[in-house]
Amino acid sequence: MGGGVGGAGGSTEPSGAAGPGGAAGPVEPREGAGPGEKGGPGKAVAPGRPGAPVGPAGPGEPVGPVGPGEPGGPLGPGETASTEPPGPPPKRKLAFPSALTVLAIVTVAVWLLAFLIPSGQYDRNDKGAPVEGTYHRVSSGQSFVDRLNDLFLSPVNGLYGIRDTTSGEVGPDRTGDLYGSAGVFLFVLAIGAFITVVFATGALDRGIERLAHRLRERGALLIAGVMVVFSVLGTVEGFAEETLGFYGLLVPMMLALGYDRMVAVGTAILGAGVGVLCSTVNPFATGVASSAADISLGDGIALRFVMWLVLTGVTIAYVVRYARRVQKVPGRSLSGFLPGDRERTATDTGAAPELTGTHKAVLAVLGLVFAFMIFSVVPWSSALTGKADATPYSFELGWSFPQLAALFLCAAVLVGLVARLGEQKTSSTIIQGAGDFISPALVIMLARGVTVIMNNSRITDTVLHSIEGVVKGTSSGVFAVIVFLVNLPLAFLIPSTSGHATLAMPILAPLADFAGVSRAVVVTAWQAASGWMNLWVPTTAVTIGGVALAKVGYDKYLRFVWPLLAILLVLICGFVALGAALT
Repeated sequence: MGGGVGGAGGSTEPSGAAGPGGAAGPVEPREGAGPGEKGGPGKAVAPGRPGAPVGPAGPGEPVGPVGPGEPGGPLGPGETASTEPPGPPPKRKLAFPSALTVLAIVTVAVWLLAFLIPSGQYDRNDKGAPVEGTYHRVSSGQSFVDRLNDLFLSPVNGLYGIRDTTSGEVGPDRTGDLYGSAGVFLFVLAIGAFITVVFATGALDRGIERLAHRLRERGALLIAGVMVVFSVLGTVEGFAEETLGFYGLLVPMMLALGYDRMVAVGTAILGAGVGVLCSTVNPFATGVASSAADISLGDGIALRFVMWLVLTGVTIAYVVRYARRVQKVPGRSLSGFLPGDRERTATDTGAAPELTGTHKAVLAVLGLVFAFMIFSVVPWSSALTGKADATPYSFELGWSFPQLAALFLCAAVLVGLVARLGEQKTSSTIIQGAGDFISPALVIMLARGVTVIMNNSRITDTVLHSIEGVVKGTSSGVFAVIVFLVNLPLAFLIPSTSGHATLAMPILAPLADFAGVSRAVVVTAWQAASGWMNLWVPTTAVTIGGVALAKVGYDKYLRFVWPLLAILLVLICGFVALGAALT
């Protein structure tokens, strides 16, 4: 999923994705496995037992003797000691640092830059928004010890820092409004618990498998059906990494229909990816960004929904067109075929997976929960009248992160009851789900801590003022496109979607006010940039993991996807420019 944390997503989902026919969820250790195996604590190796795994003994267990010819034992008859010198140690490959590491580096870098960037501030209006043209230099009033304390407490302030109503400074012991990300932090853990419980029932992956099986002899419908499901899940809850569990099903299914492995890759990566790109209420992208921009999650949902319809349709058409071309002329395949690929038949797909009554009930609860979430956050009066200051209707709930966190915690328990998981399994899965999502939650916390350093040193408005000069005088449409383009490199440098949103929105949202553009358009432009990058960058597990599982070269995937990326780039710029012009 999205924060994303990644990420991007930037993104952040349960650690165990669903495999064909099995429930998804966290991978539990296998009992009796030694350190040399996949699983839990070590077990002693029985003496002379053929084929026994080699591993150190567990606590209090004896280690059997090592026989001749076994690793670490004496030489057997006719064996000689190897005289070959040991080879050079394998070189360590450079890897892109994690989102937490990137944000830790950013925190220190911003803290150091605060000594060089002059302090300043804007005058504020009644709503607390900066007034254009009122920027002026001020003293930060901070000593070196104060700045050092801000660096030390930045994670704490990022979680539950309080903004002083008089001085505007943020600290854990101030009096005023909550500035930290505690509400979003708990919301991420709550939705992590809910999603993990749903995956533990096996209902979601079983439903997708059944859809794929029913459409197995109608290739175009199969591709479109799976991509629509993935895209819907992507736009409402950041479904991304979970696609990795479906390659074992999609690859043989596509090969049986006469397609190649690239079709399976496109169906999974692009199906979910375009949904995340056009997130409507995705909590890890739209939710976090809307919170940082101080607007409702439902603001701008009409534009994002139309974008989702158009871009999802274009992406499906692109994959289907390629699939038909390969089916007609296999030699035009960009991925090629491995030995045995062309010999597969549709009979290899097996019988239709069973969808039990419990599975159906869980899927119904899943759909109702997300439908209710959408209903609860949409400002219906503004959406239906087109007036931002319209009087709310009596049925509007106007929910935000505290209510949504409670909703998903209750929904997690409800799914456990419906699936009859039992008290122990439900409780442990909720705890495990929250634990699986602690990484994106911590990323949000660290990113918010960076903004606290900028706020307390009074450089946020200085940065804003420097950018104000760049965008001043540009049309609203050009401004929206600039926001999209500026966030492309940022999406690569900050691989967490949630962290990127929390870090960038405090600067971008006031810029929208200066340009006379709705903050919701800035949120849409930002998440489109993050989603577009995550369709191809090699630093995301969804892309690299997907091509690896399908046994498709990354370079070949880039050749396949770059024309679509160009088309989507043009469409996104058009949509955000149109959205800005309409506001």
